[in-house]
Amino acid sequence: MVRHTQLLHPQRPPAALRPAATVLLLRDSADTARPGVEVLMTRRSMTASFAPGAHVFPGGGVDAADAQAGGQSTRRATQSDLHLTQAIAAIRESFEELGVLLARRADGAHLGTAQIAALDRKAPFAAQCAAHGLTLDGAEVFVLAHWITDRDLPRRFDVPFLVARMPEGQEPVADESEQFEPVWVRPADALARHAAGDFFIIFPTIRTLERLQAYASVQAVLDACAVNDEPLFTSCPRAGLLQGAESRHMEHEPPFGELALTSPDGQIVHHLDWQHDHAVALLKNVQRLTAPNPGFMTGPGTNSYLVGDPATGHIVIDPGPDEPAHIERLWRAAGGDIRAIVCTHSHPDHSPGAPRLQALCTAAGREKPAILGLPSEASAREHSRFAPERTLADGERLTLQATDGTRHTLLVVHTPGHAANHLCLVLEEDGLLFSGDHILNGSTTVIDPPDGNMAAYLDSLDRLAALCDRHRIDFILPAHGYVLGDLRRSPDNPSAPAEGGAKAAITHLKAHRLAREAKVARAMTALPQGTADDWVKLAYDDVPERLWPVARRSLLAHVERIQSLGGFNL
Repeated sequence: MVRHTQLLHPQRPPAALRPAATVLLLRDSADTARPGVEVLMTRRSMTASFAPGAHVFPGGGVDAADAQAGGQSTRRATQSDLHLTQAIAAIRESFEELGVLLARRADGAHLGTAQIAALDRKAPFAAQCAAHGLTLDGAEVFVLAHWITDRDLPRRFDVPFLVARMPEGQEPVADESEQFEPVWVRPADALARHAAGDFFIIFPTIRTLERLQAYASVQAVLDACAVNDEPLFTSCPRAGLLQGAESRHMEHEPPFGELALTSPDGQIVHHLDWQHDHAVALLKNVQRLTAPNPGFMTGPGTNSYLVGDPATGHIVIDPGPDEPAHIERLWRAAGGDIRAIVCTHSHPDHSPGAPRLQALCTAAGREKPAILGLPSEASAREHSRFAPERTLADGERLTLQATDGTRHTLLVVHTPGHAANHLCLVLEEDGLLFSGDHILNGSTTVIDPPDGNMAAYLDSLDRLAALCDRHRIDFILPAHGYVLGDLRRSPDNPSAPAEGGAKAAITHLKAHRLAREAKVARAMTALPQGTADDWVKLAYDDVPERLWPVARRSLLAHVERIQSLGGFNL
């Protein structure tokens, strides 16, 4: 758990959340040439306090009366009290804003548009429905998503995005006060119009439409929501700066963890553009400098990390390739005060820069920092040889300490799998895991036998997951890509996974690896006399063909593990 003293920006409490509900009224397209789902959207008033002028789905705040109206509504057996209250709020709002009424007469029929026009949209809703003998259609309203307004905004809502089928015989009539210009639109068309600049929609609406466009019919949407009767996804996005503009991201998107680490209270201050010419501060005691070696295998480049501060000195993790300009920038970012250089493993984009960095320190009259790590095993390829000046022991601690008592402690963890001599480091005081190439953001690690071993890799993942609990690790700092993870679940961070963001990432990664291994096993079963080239076409059919040569390496690692478990004798 990150120390408050190491945060880059002053803490601030986010605005309180207000309960609300939004409903996506859906219908199947009548255009047989373009079948699919259409959703009802309206334009908000230009003077609205929230998202003025945006095209939205009808909705609004949840009232106390909505919870009291449960007895006037139908209800699914699996529908919680909360979801029923939210459904009733959405039914009320769609009536008040658009004259759409999800309620039935005693004979089971919906009212028509003319009959609804005779009702008073401003009168108490539940009492008016009761007076006309109407039963609310709560059982026919399902939860699609759960959105929590971004932390940076002054008005915040805790709002389910609900879905319901548009009643036949009704037409939307906007109240011309809060909502204007109701329109039926396909999700893909709404997104295209927004991209063209003539249909403004905000981030949660965009992401919801993106998911909605995957469904072929209204019934398919309702069926998906009915499976567990819980939101298909929950999100409280975070925002940073990318190419000079605000850029918002959901929990599963690569920049999210980095924003959670650098701006936990939602300040839009962190730049997400990859930097090769200067170090990026992630905390007061952690900087990242990305080497200028972007590519197919390295992503934006190799991340070199500086742990420490001017009072304690610094430890460098992964100096990267022997690229003179990068090494000098790394040395300057540390103010020349480097106490040790640690290489997570011997691959050529991680360790070769160590001697040059060490030489810069000694040339400037500083004490010579030791080059630390684990030596290459005999299984390492020729271009991946590495011999540290001192071999680190599993469980060893490297400590930096200032005279005022400030301490930064790195725990060494041997994690074979990607390479036999791979290690990770845990910054114990701040709950950070420096994962080298064992865990990446945006791609999966290549396991390349014989130095790579899938069984060892999965065992190492289990060990790291256990360390997440023991050391309250919330964030993973990989050698390639943005920071992974999230703050732990709290009232101010309700969308976080219960087990913590770092452990959740590891759990997801292991599940992905095992799912891939199951596909490899099925490919081997389907083609028992096949070759690795044959199996990769089946096991990696969801991966672009241009990546198959690299995927083939990890496939062989899976085959090796399957055989070791007695699955096949080929």
